Amino acid sequence: MRAQSHASPDHHDALTSSFSASYAGVVAFIAVATEGSFARAGERLVIGRSAVSRSVQKLEGQLGARLFQRTTRATALTREGELFFENCRPGVERILQALEEMRDLREGPPRGLVRASAPLGFGRKVIAPLIAAFRARYGDVAVELVLDEREADLVTGRVDVAFREGVLDDSQIIARQLIPMQRLVCASAGYAGSRGLPASIDDLARHACINQRLANGNLRDWEFKVDGRARSIAPPANLTFNDPELVLDAVLRGDGIAQLPAYEICDALRAGALVVCLEDASPDDGGHYLCYLSRQQLPKRIRAFVDFMTAEVRKLDLDCAMLMQPAGGTVGAAA
Repeated sequence: MRAQSHASPDHHDALTSSFSASYAGVVAFIAVATEGSFARAGERLVIGRSAVSRSVQKLEGQLGARLFQRTTRATALTREGELFFENCRPGVERILQALEEMRDLREGPPRGLVRASAPLGFGRKVIAPLIAAFRARYGDVAVELVLDEREADLVTGRVDVAFREGVLDDSQIIARQLIPMQRLVCASAGYAGSRGLPASIDDLARHACINQRLANGNLRDWEFKVDGRARSIAPPANLTFNDPELVLDAVLRGDGIAQLPAYEICDALRAGALVVCLEDASPDDGGHYLCYLSRQQLPKRIRAFVDFMTAEVRKLDLDCAMLMQPAGGTVGAAA
């Protein structure tokens, strides 16, 4: 049985008033003890001397102790006042330090910790190599990069910035598209020479496909767009990995074909180690995004990280459109 609260609204109001009076009284008390006079404390707090005196008197009434010895010429702490001051000072100093640090974060150079989350492949291939250059420019900003295929929660996951991919529809976050998202079916030149390449999406069932298993246990679908309509499949696979880099390694060895993000395979395409197929059916409505919660009162360290990563990722040559040479026939053709 749940205990019933017997506190009345008047009791809650009294508690609120008591806390308010205590807080104002402690602030006034610390100011008088530090400055040595009620007048100088009032100047420090930008309030009148009488207001300082009233706050201290209320505090003394709550404590049931006299905190200051007052004469017309001097103000000194009583023994009780000295004890109270020693107990209060560490907490007040921490509050003042916190206020100063918040002011520095807003007005000084960027500093502090940025915690970022990214999918395994994108984080390892694109984001991680840029962190050294960011730290060289912003030496007072520490970076923690968490690689995880699960989508980071910006509210409860203690993540400042999240890199996400696909199609975003969350109106509560700010999302900057860094680059379009291209997913391409690819194979090694050796595989293409010995096994050929699929000429249609349905033809994938007759090839040695390599799949990726996501953190939630599901297989990553192969995404296509045919005649303007999306189509997703999970073809039978001879090999399955939970890391896109292992998928790429297997493709480069000639173990089979896979659908991989363009940023993973651009270098291999340039080197002639990979060829692509079914490029006419590649989806074109996704992107790689940098996400954060608010434009207002954004700490300078996060603003610096967001602006730096946006500019630097967009400079990278990750567009494979010019490298794609038709190798597998047309989308609608049968093998």
